[in-house]
Amino acid sequence: MSISWGTQYSKLKTNLRLAINRLKLLEKKKTEMALKSRTEIADFIANHKEDRARIRVEHIIREDFLVEAYELLEMYCDLILARFGLIQQIKQLDDGIAEAVINILWAAPRVATDVSEFKVISDQLTMKYGKTFAEAARNNQLEYPAKVSPKLIAKLSVQAPPKLLVERYMIEIAKCAGIPFTPDPNIMREDEVAAAEQMLIDFKNQGGQGYGWMYSDGSNPDNKKPPFPPTNKGSGYYPGPPPPPPAGFKDVFGGSDEASIPASAPVSDPTNYTASNYPRLSQVENSSGDIKIKPNTSPGIPSAPPTDANSLPSKMNLNETPEFPEPPTDFPEMFDSASFPSAKSSDEQQPGVADGSDELDFDDLAKRFDMLKKKSIR
Repeated sequence: MSISWGTQYSKLKTNLRLAINRLKLLEKKKTEMALKSRTEIADFIANHKEDRARIRVEHIIREDFLVEAYELLEMYCDLILARFGLIQQIKQLDDGIAEAVINILWAAPRVATDVSEFKVISDQLTMKYGKTFAEAARNNQLEYPAKVSPKLIAKLSVQAPPKLLVERYMIEIAKCAGIPFTPDPNIMREDEVAAAEQMLIDFKNQGGQGYGWMYSDGSNPDNKKPPFPPTNKGSGYYPGPPPPPPAGFKDVFGGSDEASIPASAPVSDPTNYTASNYPRLSQVENSSGDIKIKPNTSPGIPSAPPTDANSLPSKMNLNETPEFPEPPTDFPEMFDSASFPSAKSSDEQQPGVADGSDELDFDDLAKRFDMLKKKSIR
């Protein structure tokens, strides 16, 4: 009897290959059994035995989960075989095979009843990397260099499948068999996909949920368009439409009545504007401290438009010269022309220039030169 004190790499490699073949057989067997069970479930639904059908569906779901777990374990075994040199030549666990080794150590006691090769694989890996590491991997207590796959944990879980998943299985089985089936509405309310579809915006012509520019049925019965946003970005003030023309407005220029009245408000002509419509100085009388204002009788802008709408001119005659009002003559003469000095006339004689001629007076210049010379001698 030979005693081996180390890892038997040939035994580990052989059991990895056997485990892959056994996993493939189990996957094929369980898939065929699930297909046969679907026919039985369809018969239960047709005979209105939905409760028994749901129990059978749970069995199918469990088998489907187990098949998916077997596929993951098969992939991990194949990865270890492909990188088997890392196990033989490196003492420590390499990061390239860490995930595969940890997942196999965790799943070995859970699938050893179906795949006995995993017990041998787990024992060889425990001898290679130590009992402490193997126990931590089986209890899912490792954080580095890798953790047990959450997907593998979910597939090998012993908990019952969700009720919503059971209803979906039954809907698909009844649909494939062509049997009418009404799922449980209380369970289908939990369907998050259906709830998300209800929240989607309807971009078709049936109307939307009122988001943005879309109105639901009845929310906008008049089919009115929403108002446009203000265009004045600086002050935030949105100007309205131009005001209508005043009733009975009469053109100051006159003209014929051939054309129609313009629809928009008339533009005032600056040539027909007086300085202001304020009262003049002559209109203000100071009598016993009271200020009285006389009415403005000067021609200018009328104080109020005429009330007769028929007197409106229909067409403006721009060829006629407008009559401007005369300036007021009753202002006090505040400035007198005599108070300002008059400018010198160009006819006044300038020094050094002879009368009636532009030539210089040499005698005068000689006298001035002699006087300057005498002053300098003194």
